[in-house]
Amino acid sequence: MKSSIAKRVLVAAAAGLISFSAVAQDKATSLDQLLKMVQQSKIAESKEHQQREADFRRQKANQQTLLTQAQNTRASEEARSERLEQKYQEQEVMVQQKRQQLDERLGSLKELFGHLTSTAGDLRANIDSSIVSAQYPGRTEFVDSLIDKMNSATKLPTIEEIERLWYELQRETVESGKVVKFASTVIKPDGEQVEQEVVRVGNFNLVSNGKYLEMNDAHKMAELIRQPDGKFLSMAADLQAATSGFHPFGVDPTGPTGGSFLKAMINSPSLVERWHQGGPVGYIISAVGVFALLLAIWRLIVLSGVSAKVNAQLRSSTANTNNPLGRVLAVAEENKGIDGETLELKMEEAVLKERPAIESGLNLLKIIAMVAPLLGLLGTVTGMIITFQAITIFGAGDPRAMAGGISSALVTTVLGLVVAIPTVLMHTIVNGRAKRILHILDEQSAGIVAENAERK
Repeated sequence: MKSSIAKRVLVAAAAGLISFSAVAQDKATSLDQLLKMVQQSKIAESKEHQQREADFRRQKANQQTLLTQAQNTRASEEARSERLEQKYQEQEVMVQQKRQQLDERLGSLKELFGHLTSTAGDLRANIDSSIVSAQYPGRTEFVDSLIDKMNSATKLPTIEEIERLWYELQRETVESGKVVKFASTVIKPDGEQVEQEVVRVGNFNLVSNGKYLEMNDAHKMAELIRQPDGKFLSMAADLQAATSGFHPFGVDPTGPTGGSFLKAMINSPSLVERWHQGGPVGYIISAVGVFALLLAIWRLIVLSGVSAKVNAQLRSSTANTNNPLGRVLAVAEENKGIDGETLELKMEEAVLKERPAIESGLNLLKIIAMVAPLLGLLGTVTGMIITFQAITIFGAGDPRAMAGGISSALVTTVLGLVVAIPTVLMHTIVNGRAKRILHILDEQSAGIVAENAERK
């Protein structure tokens, strides 16, 4: 058992020696050289270990020195902290005493500064929204510095600053009642900045070159992209060109609060924009309305010509076939001498032949008058469906968007009524003309039949 274990150990050692010699055979040519190299490597490793041990001992000594220095520093900083804490407590008591002394010396001035701070805050809010600042910029900086001083525990406002606050209050009140001109920079809708004359109407509106202006977020004057109606622009141009006297002008009463009324009026869609809001159904209704108008005008012209010819035929003793009455009279002349019943049938047949040409287009006008409101109702229902689908997707958080959708949906109803009402009136007029001509034909044919019966 023991001999077998010893054999295995010897085999493993031999294998290791053989592998070691195989690795080092490129450097050593004999076993003596290999042994010498192993001995030299061992000596080098021993020297390296000794060097490392020496470095470790030196670093250990240095670490002890650093530890001692850190402990000394901590002790000194703790002592310094105690001294600073004691000094802080002493100075805090002193600050309390000084504050109490300041409050006693201020007395009623403290209440005065409180009122001044409140007044300056209100003035700053007014200046931020005032268009007077377009003519007098930089007032906000003064008010801000004054408020900072009055809120500070180490600074006090001067008499001049308090007097200027009073002056700015008075100037804001006075300037809000003036109409003045001044030169300033205006931002055009395309972003171009132009130096031009500006007219300020109190604290309500700014106009320049016949255009309304607004104060943007950067407190600069910009020309409105959408302008009000032309009459307001002409009044603005007349006001800028005037030198004295009274002149009409479209004033926005909500100017100091941002001009919401003017913006709402400007943003209201025009008639053309409203028409486009009707969409495809609105376009169809409009086309049908135009067709009905042209048809009614054409029938009025035709019936007026026919009526003139019939009137001329009434004054003539001979039948002329260029008009319905002449053609009916021609039938009577062609059938002279026949019995009364046959003549009556002939005359009724002649009148029936003329009726379709005279009543042409009347039924179509009647149909258009009935279909136009139905088309409007169709567009409204379609628009309401789209609006409710948008509410389902985006919610009803913005009432203006929902109101805008409903308003657009109702445009088609308005268009349908706008087409139907005039069409009904035109149908009535055209139908009256046609009935008058047919009445003349019936009357003349009945007269001819009666005369024929008397002669029999």
